[in-house]
Amino acid sequence: MAVPTAQVRAELPPPLAEALAGYEEHLTAQRDLSAHTVRGYVTDVVALLDHLARRGGSRVDALDLSVLRSWLAQGRTRGHSRATTARHAAAARSFTAYLRRAGLVEEDPGQRLVSPKARRPLPDVLAPDQARAVVESTAGAEEPAGLRDAVVLELLYASGIRVSELVGLDVDDVDRGRRLLRVFGKGRKERSVPYGLPAEAALDAWLTRGRPALARPDSGPALLLGLRGGRLDAREARRIVHTAVAAAPGAPDVGPHGLRHSAATHVLEGGADLRSVQELLGHASLATTQIYTHVTVERLRAVHAQAHPRA
Repeated sequence: MAVPTAQVRAELPPPLAEALAGYEEHLTAQRDLSAHTVRGYVTDVVALLDHLARRGGSRVDALDLSVLRSWLAQGRTRGHSRATTARHAAAARSFTAYLRRAGLVEEDPGQRLVSPKARRPLPDVLAPDQARAVVESTAGAEEPAGLRDAVVLELLYASGIRVSELVGLDVDDVDRGRRLLRVFGKGRKERSVPYGLPAEAALDAWLTRGRPALARPDSGPALLLGLRGGRLDAREARRIVHTAVAAAPGAPDVGPHGLRHSAATHVLEGGADLRSVQELLGHASLATTQIYTHVTVERLRAVHAQAHPRA
């Protein structure tokens, strides 16, 4: 049975533990990464430093390329996937880069570390008629929960924002005159994202008839509220999406990220350029957005295979 990360961390030699603490502070204070992201990086680096300590290393200057490679190789022998190995390599490179910048090592061994690229499976996306069925599944709702669910579905599909970005919205983040959302994405990067008329109609109904019925004195500025008046939880938003998708005939089982994938794919198929889709989604790299070109090509291949008499 695997030893808990906290226990492994507590047993690291003091110099390694101090370097890890500095790295964690760097991720939190300087890079402003989310708690979830910091936890992932730190967990991987704890495993790396534990591997170093087991090889007799008690200081970070003993962390060389051979240690990095043997750590990744050990993971592969334990059945780690290409994606996991790639993630571990990225964490190792991030840590060694920090060590070099902090002056804890003279050279950055991670610069020469090569790892397999993770195979990125093409995401499931809804067909346009399926997406329409999903967002219209709450049509006619008048109770506060139904009005809120309509906003959740409309905004996720209309804007392509992440579920964490959706539940983090405050009322003042919505510019209804220009139909724009002020969104804070990964690394607290701010961007403006447009939404359409159906989403505006759902917002109007929610803000005039739904939110006032659920709001409490301590609700704060949150745009979306749970039934007890607090900010809507991301898990509840996911449940709303899965319930609506399950009712759409023939739709693949997707959650909020599936609506994001669908929005990006449909915008691209509608003639938008890749750079605009990158801005819409808040991707730091255009390479991340390029997966949607593969999605549209695969959809074209599927239609061709089904429709062409000599396919």
